[in-house]
Amino acid sequence: MRRFVREAAFRLTKNDLYQFLDDHEDDLIRIFHEEIEKLDERIPEEEIFIDIHMAALGDELLRAALTALKRFLREV
Repeated sequence: MRRFVREAAFRLTKNDLYQFLDDHEDDLIRIFHEEIEKLDERIPEEEIFIDIHMAALGDELLRAALTALKRFLREV
């Protein structure tokens, strides 16, 4: 019964969730970018050993994750 209710709720809300992610993608990426920059500043090893722009890498990873979520919502 629980699974049936959960699946029914998902079917009813998946289009809304897709639209929400699509509408707010830029805001999500901006906020994520800011948090990754803070993380980058907190890690001292980042300044010494690694010259990777964490925020840019994080942006691309989040874009890929959002694209995967939206694709999942469209295809299921």
